[in-house]
Amino acid sequence: MIKKILTFPDPKLREVSTPVKEFAPELKQLSEDMIETMYDANGIGLAAPQIGELKRMIVIDTRPKDEGGRRYKYDEMSDLEKAVPQPLILINPEIVKGEGKTTFDEGCLSIPGYYETVERFNYIEMKAFDINGKEFIVKTDGLLAICMQHELDHLEGTLFVDHLSFVKSNKIKNQIKKYGYPVKEEKEAEKEKQKELAKDKR
Repeated sequence: MIKKILTFPDPKLREVSTPVKEFAPELKQLSEDMIETMYDANGIGLAAPQIGELKRMIVIDTRPKDEGGRRYKYDEMSDLEKAVPQPLILINPEIVKGEGKTTFDEGCLSIPGYYETVERFNYIEMKAFDINGKEFIVKTDGLLAICMQHELDHLEGTLFVDHLSFVKSNKIKNQIKKYGYPVKEEKEAEKEKQKELAKDKR
């Protein structure tokens, strides 16, 4: 079932999510709803608090689409990214290792239409549990690593604008307060623009 995605400044986006302790059947339904919601919004990642569920759970799929690619083409994905099965469900995720630095023009389904350059680890190792409560580790880099770090932030009540300078962060927040969010047509045009920018950077 497609859920409503909360947008800034909804206070729930600023709350810290609680660890999942019981791997009940309801968790599987939540993961399915999150994946369906993420795809419907044409996103590459979604955290449970973004749909009002304060659980430490995220879903991700950074694979290119068949038509034109989502962010960049499959042959531009690293070997580490290709080795990770997706869609990816991460419960109680935790970064156990981070190396190097990279930057990417990030956007967010909870701050639609706004993008800014954010610095992240280039390579990460993330420990998490699957839907059945089995622990595993993901070792990756590239867009997948960036997305995993972005979604992990949501579980701490952190948004990508919090990684920006005070001036840049305030500029975006003030624009949202003054103008709200762009309508659907504007969002689509902005997405196409960002796709082109992403291609140029690679």
